[in-house]
Amino acid sequence: MPLTPFRPTLAALAAALAFAATPAAHAQSLKELYEAARAYDASYLAARALADSAQYRAEQSEALGRPSAALRANAGSNWVDPPRFSAGSSNSAGASLNGSYPLFNRANGVTIEQARRSLASAQADLDSAEQDLIVRVAQGYFDVLASQDALNTTRASKAAITEQLASAKRNFEVGTATITDTREAQARFDLAVAQELAAENDLRTKRIALDQLVGRSGIAPKGLAAPVTLPPPMPANAEEWVSVADQQHPTVRKARVGLDVATLETSKARAAGLPTVDATASVGLSRVGGSSPTVSLPGNTTSAGIGVQMNWPLYTGGLTQNRIKETLSLEEKAKNDVEAARRGVAQGTRVAFFGLQSQLAQVKALEAAESSSKLALEATQLGYKVGVRVNLDVLNAQTQLFQTQRDLAKARYDALVNSLRLRQASGQLAPTDIDAVNNLLAK
Repeated sequence: MPLTPFRPTLAALAAALAFAATPAAHAQSLKELYEAARAYDASYLAARALADSAQYRAEQSEALGRPSAALRANAGSNWVDPPRFSAGSSNSAGASLNGSYPLFNRANGVTIEQARRSLASAQADLDSAEQDLIVRVAQGYFDVLASQDALNTTRASKAAITEQLASAKRNFEVGTATITDTREAQARFDLAVAQELAAENDLRTKRIALDQLVGRSGIAPKGLAAPVTLPPPMPANAEEWVSVADQQHPTVRKARVGLDVATLETSKARAAGLPTVDATASVGLSRVGGSSPTVSLPGNTTSAGIGVQMNWPLYTGGLTQNRIKETLSLEEKAKNDVEAARRGVAQGTRVAFFGLQSQLAQVKALEAAESSSKLALEATQLGYKVGVRVNLDVLNAQTQLFQTQRDLAKARYDALVNSLRLRQASGQLAPTDIDAVNNLLAK
């Protein structure tokens, strides 16, 4: 009797994989999920709150160069028993308003300048947190898509193996195949079941991670629109990216601010040996009253004064000199921190650039492999029809195509994420860069 036909087709393959690429009715775009994460992610919100606090911290330092005023008041009673040459009892009350204005204080001026520079450091930290959020959202988004593709590939492969197993059993029953064929098909089916379970769990885990990141549930990311064309990195020279990173990367910017602050700290240490000059003014009112057989109490008294006060430390026991030496050493440390930051950013930018180039080359290679796998599957199916190939050959060819298409989709997702990582490595990543990736998604 003839063998029972086993004919997995490209149409069935396309139908199985199209399910993964078809967006859900309420699928979300990358930009939409980023906006949600920006309002929900605790790490980013903490960084933004810290950056906001830096503004108020700088305003506190600005107060060092502004006038200050204080109101003081006191009241009391005094008794002497027995009364002799003073009042037997007296009551006193007074109030004074005192103000000062710094005319010259070099240390305060440096402290104010340090606080102003710290605003740039806080902004660098916020930029870094925002760039990190963009990459985390994009990574989580495409991780879910990759897991969906892997699950659908596994299910399509399982469907083909199920058909091959049924065919092997039918052929064994009619005596045209051996038990070995059936057992081989059964083994492959059992493995496919295990792979499907693992893929389902992986997708579930990736969905939970994305839901946690954006603060929503039931996220359904949009897939890539076909045909997919990935843009190359521009500029196409790694050193141009490094040059931009040296100026814009938040880590380098923060290190340079740290050097500026350290240099100002040395100036402040030197200013400790300089005089300070303040303008002062005060006005007061006091009242003393009571009873005494011998003493007349003064009653109300008013006073006012204005003047200039100078304070010049002449000897501090070596405090000022050693403080200057300490700050000079810290300044040298800050210089090396800047250089370390520049080198680290340059290395990271080069690694990201060449990694993206390699990823794009891998995408092209897998696109060629996909075309070859389709041709191989068609040829194997034709060979099966004319009797020169067995159903296992068709199954292997089909499985190879499934896996190639899965790997191609994953490589595309990785290339898109790596394009964002390259911009992050060079310090250029901004929320507007999401739009370029968003335009590649299905509408």
